[in-house]
This record gives sequence, C-alpha cells and structure tokens, in this order.
Amino acid sequence: MRTKATRLVEVLREEGPSGVAGRVARKAAKRWGSSEEPLYLRPEEVVDASTMVVPPRGATTPAGEPLDIGWILTAPGPASGGHTTIFRFVEALEEAGHRCVLYVYDGQGGAAEQYTDLIRTWWPRVRAEVRDLRDGIGGMDAYVATAWPTAHVLAGYGDVPGRRFYLAQDFEPYFYPLGSAYELAEETYRFGFTPITVGHMVADELTARFDVAPIVAPFGCDREAYSVERTAGRDGVVFYTKPGVARRGYEMGVLALRRFHELRPDATIHTFGIEARRLPFPAQVHAHMTPAKLNELYNQCAAGLALSFTNISLIAYELLAAGVVPVVNDGRRTRADLVNPHVSWGRPTPDALADAIVAAYDMHREIGATAIGASVEGMSWEPAKRVVVDAIEQECAV
Repeated sequence: MRTKATRLVEVLREEGPSGVAGRVARKAAKRWGSSEEPLYLRPEEVVDASTMVVPPRGATTPAGEPLDIGWILTAPGPASGGHTTIFRFVEALEEAGHRCVLYVYDGQGGAAEQYTDLIRTWWPRVRAEVRDLRDGIGGMDAYVATAWPTAHVLAGYGDVPGRRFYLAQDFEPYFYPLGSAYELAEETYRFGFTPITVGHMVADELTARFDVAPIVAPFGCDREAYSVERTAGRDGVVFYTKPGVARRGYEMGVLALRRFHELRPDATIHTFGIEARRLPFPAQVHAHMTPAKLNELYNQCAAGLALSFTNISLIAYELLAAGVVPVVNDGRRTRADLVNPHVSWGRPTPDALADAIVAAYDMHREIGATAIGASVEGMSWEPAKRVVVDAIEQECAV
C-alpha cells in the first residue's frame, strides 16, 4: 500500500491531477476491456475547424498600452516543465506591464481553486489571477491556447472578442497513435489561431503540413539554475524517466542502459523523474527533484541520457549547462533545435545508444565539464520571451 501511495504522489507531482485520471482510465480499460481512447475533452467541447465561429478581433490597443491576456491552461503539476515554459512567458508579459489571467481547464472536472496555491508555490513570480475556465472567459484583449485540448475549448468561444494565439511547445498529434486523439489534436492547427512555436521542429511540421508560417521562439536554458559546480569525480550517467509517456523513450533508455552497464559496470547510473522500478541493472533511483537538487545530481555525472522522439527535451540544454554530455537519439526532429558540438548522438537502438553513452564519457574526459558548460554560455530564455511579448503586442495593435 505504501508503494502504491508513493507512486500516486509521484505521478501527481509529475503529471498533475489530469495525468492521474488518465492513468486510471487506461488501467480501467485494460482491466475491464473497454476499447475507448481517452480524449481529455467533453463531447460538447470538440470543435470542427470547417464549421467553427470565427470570433471578433476586438478593439485595437495602441502600442505601449497595457493589455489583458488570458491563458488557457491544462491542470498543472508541481514543477511541470511545460507549465514552467508557459509561466516564463506570462512573467515576461507582466514585466512588460500587461495583466495576465490564467484560465485552468481540467478535462476531468477538477476545480481550479486547488491549483492556485500550487502555482503560487512552484512559480512564485507569476502574479496572474487564476480562474476556473468553466466559469467562462471574457474581457481580454487576447487569449493564448497552450495545448490541443485548450485550443478546442478556446475555439468554442466564438462569441467572445479577442485575438487568438496558440503556443505550441510540441507537435502534439505525435503524442498518440493514429486515431481519434491524433486527429483531434491535428485539427487545432486549422483553427486559424496565430501560432507561436517553441523551436523550429514544431514550426517546420506546421509549415509542411498546414502551410502556415509560425512565429518561432527559440529554445533557452535556465543558467541561473544549472551550472558547473564540480569538475572532478564525475563517474555517473543520469536518465530522466517518464514511463507511460512514449515520446520520452523510457523503454529504449532502459535497454540502452542495460547494455551500457555491461560495457562499463563501474559507472554509477542515476534515474530521476517518475520512479523507475524493477530495473535490470543497479541504479540510484531519485524521484522528482527541485532544480537545485537536480543540478547537484548533474554535477556528479559525465553523461546524461536525454531521449525525446518529438521536440527536443529541455534536459539536453540543462545537462550542457551543468557540464554534462547529453546523449540524444539522432534524427531530423531532435537536430532541428539542438546544435552543439558536445552532444553524443546515437541511432535510436539500444546498442547504438549504449555506444553513444560510452562515447559521451570519452568526450567528457577529453573536453572537461568547464568547456562543456561554456558551450551554452550566454544562452537564456530572454530572446524567446521577447519574441512572445512582441508577437502579442504587435498583433493587438493592428
């Protein structure tokens, strides 16, 4: 019972209440034979781009005047990476003199009140008011959808004036097998919202598939949180584990580390994130970690396994900042936004990735943590923040 309770807490921290609900639904489907695919939307919230009502643009706001901006959010979990990126842009707009309102959408029916304290605790610099989306929206100059379910919900408010934006951190149809959720996620790119992508991978997908020209906010790195603090005694390899999320390659990573352990049995293997269980090799298993504790862990390591089969993981840049060589699955999508000479690329097979981890150790020994960290010197989220602020201000002024 204690193990199950601990597991529940970890999933809640990592994926939020809607993530827990989704896992429960999937387990129930397996147990009782239900063939339904979770869609994370109520039936009345699904929108067809061909019949949707295009909302009025609303009044223009002269340049330099403050704006009211509504952000449509899925339910956050503590230290959620996707929400952290969103809140960076919220903070930037608030610093520029604008007012933001966070409309929380929980497709499982949870109340927004429970998220206010969580947001204040984990993102204390965010001043925005938190509201429940079920109470409706209105009175904003602009609205920003931040995930495909929130885009459907926002598209349903065709009678509410205001500019429409879509912050796309990944090409979300790839989160699912070909089927209902895939198609509903893809439909959101036909809604006509102004797309702002994080990185070029998503922008390239949208241009190729939908003939749109997104505004691209470049990837950044939190250099305040991640840095080189230790140069010697780095014998570890670290792996971010997110079982149950196919795009994070948990199974591939475990197979690669199993092979790596055979090649380098003296290396210490660390995992963090959702608890890795029944691993076929010895490892130090860490759960969710604050950025400060995570930086301490990174500074014990020479290599880090940063797998992602859609948009590049932010962990790759965190590792570089901490003087660790990231090992990344090679491919067109991952190379679109990760350009650095100190990355060890490997084909997405267990043997190739294991060899890439060995190569990362050799690279670290030759180059050293200080030079690896220096390769992202000056990198920050400021350029991306500026892009988002400028895009919303300019659109609302015309």
